[in-house]
Amino acid sequence: MAPILAKPVSRRTLLRTGGAFVGALGTLALLEGLAWLPQRVAAADTLALPDVQFDLAPFVPPAQTFDGVTVRLPPVFTAFVTARLSRAPSKDDQARMEAALTTIEARYPYSPSGVFTHIAYSDNYFARLPASLVSANTPRTLSDNQPVLKRAVPGPTDVAPGNHVLELRRPEFNVAVRMENNDLLFTVRSDVAAIVDDVVRWLSGSGRLKGDSLASPRFDAGMTITSHRAMFIQRGLPRRIADDQRLPFASFVNPSSPMWMGFADQQIDASSPAEDVTFVGGHGIRLSNAQPGDYFDNGSIQHLSHVLLDLRQFYLDGRDPKEGDVRENFDERLQYMFESPSQVQEDSKDPFTDGGGPRDLSTRGAFLPNVFRGANYANHSAQQFARMGHVSQLHRSGRTSDGRPIHLRIDGPGFDAMDTTTGQNTPKLQFSGFFPSADFFSTLRRNQASVDLLNAFDLEEEAHGIERFITATRRQNFLIPPRRHRAFPLIERT
Repeated sequence: MAPILAKPVSRRTLLRTGGAFVGALGTLALLEGLAWLPQRVAAADTLALPDVQFDLAPFVPPAQTFDGVTVRLPPVFTAFVTARLSRAPSKDDQARMEAALTTIEARYPYSPSGVFTHIAYSDNYFARLPASLVSANTPRTLSDNQPVLKRAVPGPTDVAPGNHVLELRRPEFNVAVRMENNDLLFTVRSDVAAIVDDVVRWLSGSGRLKGDSLASPRFDAGMTITSHRAMFIQRGLPRRIADDQRLPFASFVNPSSPMWMGFADQQIDASSPAEDVTFVGGHGIRLSNAQPGDYFDNGSIQHLSHVLLDLRQFYLDGRDPKEGDVRENFDERLQYMFESPSQVQEDSKDPFTDGGGPRDLSTRGAFLPNVFRGANYANHSAQQFARMGHVSQLHRSGRTSDGRPIHLRIDGPGFDAMDTTTGQNTPKLQFSGFFPSADFFSTLRRNQASVDLLNAFDLEEEAHGIERFITATRRQNFLIPPRRHRAFPLIERT
């Protein structure tokens, strides 16, 4: 069933709230008349807030089916807000943080029409605490007895010393990756942009929440906001932005897709239930030594990346349309994103306009199944077809042997000038997700890059998934604790 759309997000409302989310990013004001407020079936008021902070599935109904593919579209707007501390928090700070999060939940419903706020902590934060205390309470992996939280490392195709150099990466996307050093990550999500803005501003020190004068949280540890990153997910919104901003590849973006590259990745069967990626695990998936009742049992690793997308190369082979008719057709882009050979056929008469997908699908191929063909399919594809697709590369380690995902992604489009060489608003992927350990994610990212297969089979870069179109400029890992320990974890034990 297609979503029921109501009134658009008002620019007047956005500008009235103003502040960091709109002012610093310059993104949401561009959505005037473009983003719409979904009408969702309300979750039961009796639902208890989950101990797994990021388990939003019961609160974001319903799932929807497009062309036979079932998806769950998350809240339209998300802000990732990073912060640093000056010192270790006090026990009073712990009480203040819990009071701040409880205050947000008291002012706004815990629903897409209200706001979801969760918080995670990096190794920088835990380094401020006694090492013995952290070690005693941090789960370790069952495979090789490593702590579940480690610092992020560059991906194999990130721009970093010693890494594989992608010859086809265009100069303006040759941006070095930065391993960030924040202490905290707030993730704030809602269907209503003004609510996200209001909560972010209040956490940043506005002193107002939901129209009332209310002191923003202040901590002895001296919290300083270091970045705000806007993400938006809605069917057709990237295309509407591309049209509005007159981007050169606009007419090639699928008008049904919630993602810049024209293919949805919100398939229900492509992400795990939240409990499966917790440290204690679920449904037979358990990758750490955490036991029920442990301090961090229902916690997980949240990775945050900031990724530039070279859509001119993805859609136009890097050329200006005026320079010649060299464009990437649907079949090529489908194989970059999913697998080889293509699972559906392109529009034989026009494989470019509106994404170029098959006309017999109502969404022109925006919603396609994420089919697991085994962990070895990328190797088979590289050997048999001399190319690999992004999804098959992820499947090298992202699922159980029977095909169940072991990750929960919450990534989506962005559009701003952060980390660009041009200073211009640029399509982004604001990537975040939840994983059983930092090592699990680094292995997943290494397999996504599949540089080993690229070299082993002497493949051309054009046959190498989507690596040449993406440039990660920032990375960091965080531990997202259970809800019951969400406020400055372990401080009460110091």
